[in-house]
Amino acid sequence: MDFALTQQAREILSPYVPVSRMVHSPGLSGATGAEVYLKLENEGPTGSFKTRGAIYTLWRRMQSGPLPGVVTSSTGNHGAATAYAARRLDVPAAIFLPEGPNPVKRALIAREGAHIVEAGKFLEESRQHAAQHAREKGWHLVVDGEDEHLTAGASTIGCEIVEQAPSVDIILVPVGDSSLIRGTAFAAKHGKSKVQVVGVVADRAPAYYRSWKERRAVSTESSDTIADGLAVRATVEANVRQLLELVDDMRMVTDDEMLRAMYHLLVEEHVVAEPAGAAATAALVKSGRQFAGKKVVLLVTGANVPPELLRRALNLASS
Repeated sequence: MDFALTQQAREILSPYVPVSRMVHSPGLSGATGAEVYLKLENEGPTGSFKTRGAIYTLWRRMQSGPLPGVVTSSTGNHGAATAYAARRLDVPAAIFLPEGPNPVKRALIAREGAHIVEAGKFLEESRQHAAQHAREKGWHLVVDGEDEHLTAGASTIGCEIVEQAPSVDIILVPVGDSSLIRGTAFAAKHGKSKVQVVGVVADRAPAYYRSWKERRAVSTESSDTIADGLAVRATVEANVRQLLELVDDMRMVTDDEMLRAMYHLLVEEHVVAEPAGAAATAALVKSGRQFAGKKVVLLVTGANVPPELLRRALNLASS
C-alpha cells in the first residue's frame, strides 16, 4: 500500500464525503470497562463507508481518459456507493446483485439511476456476470476487495480515527471483502504504530477468519448470514497476505449477537446499524471486560437494514 494514495484520496473525497462523527458510548464503556467510541460511518452518503472507495476509484480511472461506463457486483452497499459516485461524476453505471438482494440497498441503487441486474445465487456468481457485461460494453469493471483504490478510499477512515482519538488503543472493524480493515489498519498504523486492529467476521461466513488463522487463503462453500455485508465465500491471496501483516486479531460473532448489538445501538445509542454495521459492537460485548482500561473505537459501517431485520432485533432482545 502507498500512503500517498491515502493522502490523495482524502483531498479528492473532501467535497463529497464529510469526516464522519466519533461519539463516546457511556453504556458500552460502563459494561466493558473500556473507553468506547463509535465511528459512525453509517451516517455517510448512501448510509455506509463504501462511498469513500467508490468515488476515489472512479476519479482515478477518469484521470486516464474518458470513462464510458462502470460495472460492478455487490451485495448492496458497494453497489449503492458506486451508483452514487457514478451519478455525481456523470458516468453510466450497471450494478449486478445476487438474487433476492437487501431491498433497502437495492432501492438506494435504483434511486441513483444505475441499471440493476440480479444474477447469481452468491456474490461470486454476480461478479462473473458483471465481468461479462463489462467486456461486452467496454465499460470499466470495479471488483470490490481487489481494486487498490477502493482500499485507499477506505484508508481515509484510519486517518480520521487517529486524528479524532490520538490515544486509541484498539480498533474493531467488520470484515467483508477486507478492503475496509486493510485500509483502516494501514492508515491507522501509519499514524500510530502501536494501535491494535481487530477484525470481526460473521461465524456463518468465516472465510477471512479461517484464512487469518491458517495463514493462507481459505474459501468456504457458503456464506449464509443475515449480514450481507460480511457474506464472503472466496478470499483473495494478496488480501490475506496484507491481513497477516496488518491485523492483530480476528473474532467471530453470530447472527443473534449482531441482532442484539443492533438493538443496543438503536435503543441505547440512537444509532441505526445493519447487521454488518453492528458486528464490531457485537464483538466488543462478547469480549466482556477483556479490553478494560483501553480506549476502543468501534466502526459502525452501515445503516441499510431491512425492516424485518429490525423487527427481529427488537423481538430477540425482548425475548
